Amino acid sequence: MKKFGQRAIDTATAKGATYADVRVMDIRQRYLATKNGETSQIRESQSLGLGVRVVADGAWGFAATDDLSNASIDRTAAKAVEIARASALVKKQDVVLAPEEKIIDQWAGPCRIDPFLVPVSSCLDLMLKVDAELRRVRGVTLAEAAMDFCRIDQLFLSSLGSDIRQIKNQTGAGFVATSFAENAIQRRSYPNSFGGQYQTKGYELIEELDLLGHAPEIGEEAVALHTADQCPAGERDIILGSSQVGLQIHESIGHPIELDRVLGTEANFAGMSFLTLDKLNSLKYGSDIVNVVADATPAHGPGLGTFAYDDEGVPAQCTPIIKDGQFVGYLSSRETAPAIGLKRSSGAMRAESWNRIPLIRMTNVSLVAGKGSLEELIAGTEDGIYMETNRSWSIDDRRYNFQFGTEIGWEIKHGKKTRMLKNPSYGGITTEFWNSCDGICGPDEWVLWGTPNCGKGQPMQTMGTGHGASPARFRKVQVGVAYSS
Repeated sequence: MKKFGQRAIDTATAKGATYADVRVMDIRQRYLATKNGETSQIRESQSLGLGVRVVADGAWGFAATDDLSNASIDRTAAKAVEIARASALVKKQDVVLAPEEKIIDQWAGPCRIDPFLVPVSSCLDLMLKVDAELRRVRGVTLAEAAMDFCRIDQLFLSSLGSDIRQIKNQTGAGFVATSFAENAIQRRSYPNSFGGQYQTKGYELIEELDLLGHAPEIGEEAVALHTADQCPAGERDIILGSSQVGLQIHESIGHPIELDRVLGTEANFAGMSFLTLDKLNSLKYGSDIVNVVADATPAHGPGLGTFAYDDEGVPAQCTPIIKDGQFVGYLSSRETAPAIGLKRSSGAMRAESWNRIPLIRMTNVSLVAGKGSLEELIAGTEDGIYMETNRSWSIDDRRYNFQFGTEIGWEIKHGKKTRMLKNPSYGGITTEFWNSCDGICGPDEWVLWGTPNCGKGQPMQTMGTGHGASPARFRKVQVGVAYSS
C-alpha cells in the first residue's frame, strides 16, 4: 500500500502541489439477511483503491483510481493537481490549513472474533432461529433479521511526512417483527430500528446482543400494539429510551455542529445549520444538566465514530460541544478551523471510501451520563409517557423544528409505567426541547449506539457515527399520534 501512496504524493508535488495527501483503502464487506424462514440476501464485496487530495494555486483538487499501476497513479495525481488549478480560477480566497505535525503510527480497533472467519452458515443458522422464534408468536406476519460486517484497512500518507495505518472492523446486527392486522401495521425492532446495533467490534457484538433470547418478547410486543390504546395528544412529560435519545442527538445536535454546514460550504442532504457563529459560547442550548461531547478517541468506546486519526491525519480528540447547557464547540477540519479562529482542527474529517473526498462528519457525539436508573426516573414522573425505539423522524434543513415517532410507548402515572401506547410521537424546537431536559440516567444505563447510514455530500457518502446516551426526561413536550391505526 505504501508504494502506491508514496508514488501519488511524489507525482503530485512534482506537478506543483503545495500540499498533498493520499488514502489507500482496502474495504471488505459482507451482508446477510433472512426473511420469513428464508435467506433473502448474501452479499460480499471488496474494494481497493486510492484517493489523492492536493492544494495547488491555493485551491483543492481531488482524484481517485482503483487501477494501481504506476501509469494510472501518475495520471490520477496529475489530474488532482489539474483540477486544483482549474478550481483556483474561481476561488474566493486561498485555502489555509491549520498546522499539523508529521505523524508515523499504526492503530487497530478492537476485534476479538474476526467476523469474516465465522462461517456464513453459522450466521444464517442463528438468524433463522431468531426468525422461527418471532414467527412462533401468533400474529407476527413478517420476520426479518440481518448481519452486516465491514473491515477497513487504510493507509494515510501526506506531504508533511505522515504515515498512518489504521484497521477497523465494524459489525452490526438486528431483527424486526412486523404484524399486519386488518389495515394496520405495527412493528418492533431489536436492539434498535433501521439495522439494529452497530459498533467497531468483531463478531463478539453478535454474542453480546443475545438476539435469540430477545426474540419472543419483541414478537409479542409487535402483536400487542394492535390492541394498545392510541398515544394521547397534548403537552406531556416524556422519557426517551437511550436509542431514541441517540437519534435525537444525531439530528438536533450532531448535524448542526458540522462547521462546513455552518459556513455554507455544504448543504446537501441535511441542509445547513441554525448554529451560526454568533451563537458559539452565547447560546443556551440545553438545561444545566446537558453536557455533550464529540469524542473520537478509543477510550470513549467502540463507536462507529471511533478512530486514532481522521482522514487528514489529525489525532482523535474529545471536543466539548455543550457544557452545562452552553454551546461551546463545533466539529471542524484543518481548513474550517482557521476560518473561525481555532488553532487546530477537531479531527472530524472522514470519507466513505477511497473514491470520495473527506468531509466533516460526526464522530461519537454523546450525551454525558447523569445519575440514577430508568426505574428511578420513571418513579419521579407523575404524568408522562415513556417512548422507545425510533420509527420515523423529520427535521427542517436548519435542524431546528422536528417531529419524531417511536415504535412503542407506555403511559406513566404516579411514578409507575402502566398501559402500552401505540403510534407515539413528539415534536418541538431544538433548543426549547434540550432546555426542558431535567433528568438523565447514569452510566449503567448509558449505551454507545451506532448509526451506520448517515448521508452527506454530493456525490452522497454514507458514514457511520456513534451516539452515547442514557434515557432522559423532558418536561412539557408536545406529543401526539404519528400514525393512525
